[in-house]
Amino acid sequence: MKKHIPLFLALVISGTFFTACTEDFDEINENNNNPETVSPQFLLTNVISVSSDLNAYEQGFRQSNYLAQFSASIEFERIDRYEMGSNSEYWNAIFGLLSDIQSIKASKASNEAYNAVGAIMQSYLFSQLTDLWNDVPYTEALGALEGAFLPKYDTQESIYTDPETGIIAVLRNSVTLLENSNATIEGDVLFNGDLTKWVKFANSLQVRYLMRISKRSPDFNALQTLADSGNLMQSNADNAVVPYLSSAPNQFPLFNASSGTYREHSMTATVDSVLKSWNDPRMAVLYSPTAATKNNATPEYTGLLNGQSTNTISSSGIDLNKISLFGSIFRDAPDGVDAQYMQYSETQFALAEAVAKGYISGNAATYYENAIAASFEYYNTVLPVDYMTRPEIALDGSENDITKILAQKWLSLISVGHEAWFNVRRTGIPNLKAGPDNFNEGKYPVRYLYPESEQASNNANYQEASARIGGDNINSKGWWEKD
Repeated sequence: MKKHIPLFLALVISGTFFTACTEDFDEINENNNNPETVSPQFLLTNVISVSSDLNAYEQGFRQSNYLAQFSASIEFERIDRYEMGSNSEYWNAIFGLLSDIQSIKASKASNEAYNAVGAIMQSYLFSQLTDLWNDVPYTEALGALEGAFLPKYDTQESIYTDPETGIIAVLRNSVTLLENSNATIEGDVLFNGDLTKWVKFANSLQVRYLMRISKRSPDFNALQTLADSGNLMQSNADNAVVPYLSSAPNQFPLFNASSGTYREHSMTATVDSVLKSWNDPRMAVLYSPTAATKNNATPEYTGLLNGQSTNTISSSGIDLNKISLFGSIFRDAPDGVDAQYMQYSETQFALAEAVAKGYISGNAATYYENAIAASFEYYNTVLPVDYMTRPEIALDGSENDITKILAQKWLSLISVGHEAWFNVRRTGIPNLKAGPDNFNEGKYPVRYLYPESEQASNNANYQEASARIGGDNINSKGWWEKD
């Protein structure tokens, strides 16, 4: 399953260079030992390495896993109780990476392949922005590079669907460019310079985003074309993942984290209920037996209800030695997991859902079973011979098929950034409930707050966007998730 590609985390320092008014001043300030431009291969390495690590750990494992109820906190992680905040560190990191992509395109050493791959990564990063915050700067987002420091906020609808500048259009154009290019790239720690895999990734991202907006943009011709193309991810060999390595500094961060950080991530009552109802052996890979039973002949797995305060946990008499933590792949091995953008299984689940809902033609069961098998394979878990025929698993043509497909997809998205949260917001499956001590009046949150810096430095555009989305609060739904 793993591709052992050495990661090179390039440190890219962006500087601002001022044009002097005399040629002599230009010559005095020219430092031949410190070039003002960075090669596109190093910028690309940095964009992929940093964004994949953020997606997997800080955003996926440490935040979204609480929102999607893969993790439950015992004390410190108040996001489990929906104290969301602005997540401004990620906002700032995304804009820094977008700036690097602009530098790739502007580099004299760049070519059309670098530009297309940069556009794919740019589309991915902008999707993160709009799906986490709703309306965001898009068409004017990088205007600061040209002296425009107050970008307008584009609507989420236009960010996705504008026929020229929208995310889906940019991905489609990038595919066309790569399919007709003989150029090559270096510094690609995702696909090792294989542009055919970048094409499959870009097409699979289109499937992700077409399903994301499916309630509001019901033209599925493009989705049918992609499903019929044979040019989506075809197996786990096409997964968009960056392997963590056994050597520092490219190890999965939880491997070196404190024991307190690890113990904050308990298995949830939601996961407990779902996986036990499926009798699913992936439980033993994703989670660990309780400390009280780990040496027993038949170890036990038990989840904790999300959204509880320490007082509630204590007063309920819960013995934390009888609560499961995350599995050894997350903690005991520095390279036990990957930094994930997307797996083949996600695309297959998306197509299964599309068929089951009548969006496209095809065989929902085939897509669904392909996806499940791929998820088991990804986690090196033996698929039980009878698994696909179990009543809780098998599709039977009833209205329950959608729930089965989306519940399996939810599980497959563990630690894949915020994807599981996005899908729960879009579909309501699984039906996740706020915990007893939540800070959001029992409501399930749908966004982060805009960063405080936007209120201070771009207030007029911030105020306009906030009013348009229904207020800068964690319950203002985005365009694609509204009914």
